[in-house]
Amino acid sequence: MKQHDGTFWEPLSAGVDEVGRGPLAGPVLAAAVILNPNQPILGLADSKQLSARQRERLAEEIREKALAWALGRAEVHEIDRINIFQATLLAMQRAVAALPWVPALAYIDGKHTPELPCVAAAVVDGDQLIPAVSAASIIAKVARDREMFLWHEKYPGYGFCTNKGYATQAHLHALATLGASPVHRRSFKPVSRCSQAMLSFAEWL
Repeated sequence: MKQHDGTFWEPLSAGVDEVGRGPLAGPVLAAAVILNPNQPILGLADSKQLSARQRERLAEEIREKALAWALGRAEVHEIDRINIFQATLLAMQRAVAALPWVPALAYIDGKHTPELPCVAAAVVDGDQLIPAVSAASIIAKVARDREMFLWHEKYPGYGFCTNKGYATQAHLHALATLGASPVHRRSFKPVSRCSQAMLSFAEWL
């Protein structure tokens, strides 16, 4: 596209990814990132392929060098009300809406796209193929992990600092022993089964 000074620029695209679809507790977080083509970031990859230390270092670099980045989220009560799939799309919508300007194109990791004010393209394994999506996966993962540490401090019995809300054996044992916390997703079967069992036990008493 031609600018007023006669030079050309390419419309900017955003990468969008989410984290937290599978856990039994906590919000689902999405990130949208518009990278600066003049400041490349080495080592970008799917956040799941990186160590926690690598993610933290890259997240700081992304926040410093990206033209723009933003987070979006869907809370536990929203996940329970509209289901995790719709909540994930909602978090992505909110991430893109939080950017300081609307990108020309948004690459979405996965098979589905939310409704956005720009062109959206779903890319399977986008977090491995498109640097901006990799960056979004890292930003979202680091942000959610930090939040789960805070929930661990408030509800220490569930091991959120290590399991990040996922259904580990220790987490399931804590659910069976303690019942669900306020940040557990009651629409998820392991949590709903636990809640029903605790209710039945209370009624028996």
